Amino acid sequence: MKLLTFAKGGVRKVGLFKDGKILDLPEAYKGVHGTLEAPDFLYDMRKLIALGDPALEVARRLGEAAKGPFYRQGEVTWEPPVPNPEKIFGVAVNYRAHGQETGLEPPEKPYFFPKFPNALVGHEGYVIKHKVVQKLDWEVELVVVVGRPGKYIQPEKALDHVFGYAVGLDISMRDWQNPDEKTARQYGKQWIWGKSMDTAAPVGPYIVAKNEVPDPNNLWLRLWVNGNLEQEGRTSQMIFSVQQLIHWASQVVTLKPGDLIFTGTPPGVGWAKGKFLKGGDVVEAEVERIGLLRVYVREEG
Repeated sequence: MKLLTFAKGGVRKVGLFKDGKILDLPEAYKGVHGTLEAPDFLYDMRKLIALGDPALEVARRLGEAAKGPFYRQGEVTWEPPVPNPEKIFGVAVNYRAHGQETGLEPPEKPYFFPKFPNALVGHEGYVIKHKVVQKLDWEVELVVVVGRPGKYIQPEKALDHVFGYAVGLDISMRDWQNPDEKTARQYGKQWIWGKSMDTAAPVGPYIVAKNEVPDPNNLWLRLWVNGNLEQEGRTSQMIFSVQQLIHWASQVVTLKPGDLIFTGTPPGVGWAKGKFLKGGDVVEAEVERIGLLRVYVREEG
C-alpha cells in the first residue's frame, strides 16, 4: 500500500496511490459509506499512522471498494507524506564510502543531527537555492517513517515500530555546514544551518507500507541531476542498519508516530566532486521498492 498526502482545492488530504493515480480517500469514504463527512485521520497522515492497523484497514478497504474519485498525478499538489512530524533525524556518514569521499571517519555509533519541518518538501516541489548559499548539495536517502511509539527500543524489536518507508533528499548547504577551521575546532559543524534551511528535506512521493519492503537493509539507491547519474549504492552498505538506527535514536528521545529517520547517503555527493546545484536543475532520487522523488531547484527571488 502506498499512502500520500496531497492538496486539492486548498484542502490537504490523505490519498492512496493505485495504478498510477491518486484515490481521494476522504471522498471515497463518503461515497462508499453514504456519509457527508469522513474521519479526521483521512485528512491527517500523522493521525492515521498513530491509529495503526485499524486505520490502514480502512484505507485498504477503500482502495478495493471505491470507484473514485481518482486524480491524475498532475492534478494535485504533492505534499510531504507526513507534513507535520514531531521529529526529523538525519545521520552523518552512515556509508563508509561516503566518509572516504569526504575525508570523514565513520563514527563508533550513529551521529544524529536534526532537520526541522520547515525543511520538508513534497514530490514535484521546489528546493530553494537561498541567496546566502553557494554550495548546495544533494544526498539520496531511505527514510524510515515511525509507526508505534517507543523508547529504549532493542534492535530485534525495531521494525515493529516502523510504519513504512519513503525516499528522502538530505539537501545540504556545504558552505554553511562547514565553517572556518577555527570555528569548527571550537564548536564543530553548523548542522542546523547546513542541513535545515527551508526546503532542505524533500520526502516522498508516498509512504510504502513496511510489509511491502521485506528487507530495508538491501535496497538500491540512485540519484540523477539533470538526467546524469550522480549517486548509486545499496542500503546493505550502511554502517548502522535501520534496526540499529532506531535503537540508538530511541535511547535519548521517545520516538512518536510520524517521526522521520533519514538513514544516510551512499557516495557520489557533489561536495566530493566540486559540483553543486543551481537554479533550473532537476534532481531525481530513487529507492528500490519505494519509488522516485523529483524536485526542482529554484534560485531565491
